[in-house]
Parts: sequence; C-alpha cells; structure tokens
Amino acid sequence: MAIDRPFGLFKVSQHQTKTLIWWFNNRNLIDMSPPYQRKGRLWSSSDKAYLIDSILNGFDIPKLYLADFQYKDSVLNMSRLPYAIIDGKQRFEAVFDFFENRLVLNPDFVWRKDPSLKLGGLSLRDIRKSYPPVAEAFDNESWDIMSVIAENEDDINDLFVRLNRSKTLTGAEIRNAMIGPVTDITRKVADHPFFEENIRFSTKRAGDLNAAAKVLMFEYYDKLMSTKKNDLDKFAQEKNLQPDRLELAGRRSLDTLTTMQEVFLPRDPLLSSSGLFPVYYWIVRELGGSEIVPLREFLVSFEKERKENRESQKVTDDLDNELSRFDTLNRSTNDLGSHSGRVQILLSRYRAWLKNTIFG
Repeated sequence: MAIDRPFGLFKVSQHQTKTLIWWFNNRNLIDMSPPYQRKGRLWSSSDKAYLIDSILNGFDIPKLYLADFQYKDSVLNMSRLPYAIIDGKQRFEAVFDFFENRLVLNPDFVWRKDPSLKLGGLSLRDIRKSYPPVAEAFDNESWDIMSVIAENEDDINDLFVRLNRSKTLTGAEIRNAMIGPVTDITRKVADHPFFEENIRFSTKRAGDLNAAAKVLMFEYYDKLMSTKKNDLDKFAQEKNLQPDRLELAGRRSLDTLTTMQEVFLPRDPLLSSSGLFPVYYWIVRELGGSEIVPLREFLVSFEKERKENRESQKVTDDLDNELSRFDTLNRSTNDLGSHSGRVQILLSRYRAWLKNTIFG
C-alpha cells in the first residue's frame, strides 16, 4: 500500500521473486554501499557459511530490503543503479562470496535432503562438479525481498534505523543513518585519506565515522568536549547549528588530518587505539611550525616510558606519577577530563622533551 505523506511517496511492497543466481548475475545493478549503510565484511566466514547452510536446508531467512529506483528517476539514486541496499548487505555478500567460490561450507554441514553426502568444506565449484543437484538447488533458491519506493532520504534512513534497532549497531552506525548537515560533513571528514592510510584501529563498525564526529565537534565548538555516545548523538541531531560555522569546522578538520599525515606513518602503530586519536588530533592542531616535525619521535619515546612505568609498578613504588595518571585517564577515553588531562600531560612533556633533545 502506498502512503502519500506531506513529505513524499513511501511504499514498501513484495519484490518480484528472483532466484539467487539471478541476483548474483545482476549484482552490478545493486548499490551495496549507500551513505546510511553499515560497512561490509562484518561477518566471519563461519557466519556466512552458516547462512548458506540455512538457505540450502530450507530454513527461513529474514526479509531483505532494497530501495527500488526503477519506478522513476530519483534524486536519491546517487549511484544511478536500479537498486540500493537498505537491509541485508551481509546476507548478499555471503551469497555472492559463495557463488564466487570465496567461501566454503562449514565442516559440519549436513544437507537434510540427503545426509549421506559429504559436503562439508566444499566450495560451490566443488559442489557443481561432484553434486550438481545440490548446486542447482542453491542456484534456484529465492529469498523474501521487499521493494522500497521513497522520495525522501529521511524515509529510507528511518527504515534502516527501525530495521536495525534490535541489532547491535554502534552509535556511529545509527548516527550515519540520521539526516542532517552534521552527518553529511562527518562523512566528508571520514573520507579523508588519513582514515584509509594511517590509522590502525578498526573501521568495520564505523570507527572512522565515530572518530570524525569527535574532531568535527571539537572544531565546531573550538574546544575539547566530552565525546560519549549521548554527546555525539546530541551534536548530530542539533537543529540550531550555524551552517557556515559547521562548514568551516569541517574544513579545519580536513586540514588538521592532512597535517597529521605528515606526522604519522602509514598504518601507524601509534594509531592502534581509537581512544588516543582525538588527543593526538588536538595536539597536532595546537602545535605549528617546527614544533610539529619531531612529534612522532616524542610519542614513540613517551609510549616506551609509559610501558616501562607500568611494568615497574609490579616491582617497585618508584613510579612516574604523571605517567600513571595518564594511564588512569586513558581508561575513560571519552570524558572531557580525560581528553584535557592527556593533552595537558603530552604537551607539557613534549615541550620539555623538545627543550632537552633539540635545543639542549
């Protein structure tokens, strides 16, 4: 049933039944990564193989949802493809991986129609060669796909959030489905090459978007802030932000990330923790000129001293209290006090290190 709302058409209906082999052969028609989507490749090989098990054995698979742009030209169709994933990306990826022989059945797989067959550990290529009826059964399976027609991105994003409310989405993944200028600029900041080339912390669960939102908020308010989930959610939903100021905050974030690329190495071990990233960001922002050149050398030295101080704690009371305090602050990485305390310690020690190392 179509619903004509003041803000546009919104319709969810059963998609015409298509086989799995049809979807695989036409996979180039699907935008697998629209803006609101979670990152792909979240499932383990075992999880994906378990889905294939369920399909082959006739178990019910939850509905999948596709934005359907076939009905007319839509401004939402940024990829200019007939379909875009709303819900079901991991399931599509699992099926496509199996078709492409990048996935094998779990070792304990049993085909209920003929338990005598030894199919565990086989790829679809193996199955086609030795057990053609099983491969044909998989090709011709279909799943329940809902076609979503919408004229406003708000409706598609709202549907995505509603469908995933019972799942373990991260705060960043939910914020990425929100409508508004903060979300748009956060995506632009997260697209900076720094997040692709330099960091080592995981971005599979939108870790890059979470980090980008933190520094964007710092720049907008021009100060360190608490970066807990509620703080970032409030920032993303704030209706009274100044557009020019927000745009400027985005540009400043991008500029600082570019400077950070001059400091940190590709896939830098110093950037293994997302909790330290906002601290390093603010320090780079605060420093300038020749002061910033040896920063990485200092940070490597600082981390070595911090590790030695922790190990000494087990055998002696002769500790560096400031380093111990840094470790304590580092346990609550999103608190305002943690951000400001760690920045203060690092900047103070860095300038003392500069004086002794460079000028001493």
